[in-house]
Amino acid sequence: MHAIFRVRSVRVVRPYVLDLTFDDGSERRIDLEAVLQGELYGPLRDPALFGQVALDREVQTITWPNGADFDPAVLHDWPEHEAALVAQANRWRRARSA
Repeated sequence: MHAIFRVRSVRVVRPYVLDLTFDDGSERRIDLEAVLQGELYGPLRDPALFGQVALDREVQTITWPNGADFDPAVLHDWPEHEAALVAQANRWRRARSA
């Protein structure tokens, strides 16, 4: 069983970069630019859409109007997941350009 984390606050620092606070008191600055590819996350490359990030209090994570979201546990432990997410985004980018 893995720990369950909840996002308590989100703030856009600059395009593609968020400051997050979690229910365990930890904070993390995450640069999402490298993972913004594919059908769901690609549209977030538009700074206007990216800036519409919101905290969904029901599911307790960040969401965007286009339906994109991230698992709060992944965000909490970002360094452990970042490489795999970047690799997936690169696969989506290559598939789109093929």
